[in-house]
Amino acid sequence: MTVTPVAAALARFRASGSPWAELPFFADGAAERVAERVDARIASGAHVLPDPGNIFRALALTPPDSVKVVILGQDPYPTPGDANGLAFSYVGTGRLPASLKVILAEVAPGRPGSGDLTPWARQGVLLLNSALTVEAGKSGAHLRYGWARLTDEAVAAVSARPEPAAFLLWGAQARGRAVLIDGERHCVIESGHPSPLNRARDFPGSDPFGRANAWLETRGLAPIEWRL
Repeated sequence: MTVTPVAAALARFRASGSPWAELPFFADGAAERVAERVDARIASGAHVLPDPGNIFRALALTPPDSVKVVILGQDPYPTPGDANGLAFSYVGTGRLPASLKVILAEVAPGRPGSGDLTPWARQGVLLLNSALTVEAGKSGAHLRYGWARLTDEAVAAVSARPEPAAFLLWGAQARGRAVLIDGERHCVIESGHPSPLNRARDFPGSDPFGRANAWLETRGLAPIEWRL
């Protein structure tokens, strides 16, 4: 019998009644095709991350009408136990990933109490990766599996809402989605990627969190509590 945990996770997400499930990605069979492809890798012995129950967690925790800020990542951490379905969020037991350490240094100096970004998601920060799955030890393994269409549609859907939102676009891949955003109604804050490998070093000092909060407050919205 073929094991289909991703298809099962997709079915549970649909059954949850999430408004995100109304996106074309979920309505025209694209989601099923991606799930089938990922499940085929699992059936062949690949260790797919995160746990199936966390694949759609970013969408589950931050419904469309609650989004205040959008942060886009690439794909989950490829080390078992590190990812929990939210872009950049870390729940492992080792040192913080290098990019996350740089990100949190912009929030406050010193060592953060946690790398788990769930509190951000619960406040309306959509932490969405371009690929919702990855394979252990193989960063980027599922970037071409079709997940990117979901990310594009989610960004466009938030942009189309009447409510304002701030989009924090870090690095070339995220910044490429600026064309999907109505920059006159929403706040678009672009910078280089927080990775230490970014030679331009144009993320440190860019203050994306303070700028986003200031913009939200001018629209009468409560700021995000970024400190963990």
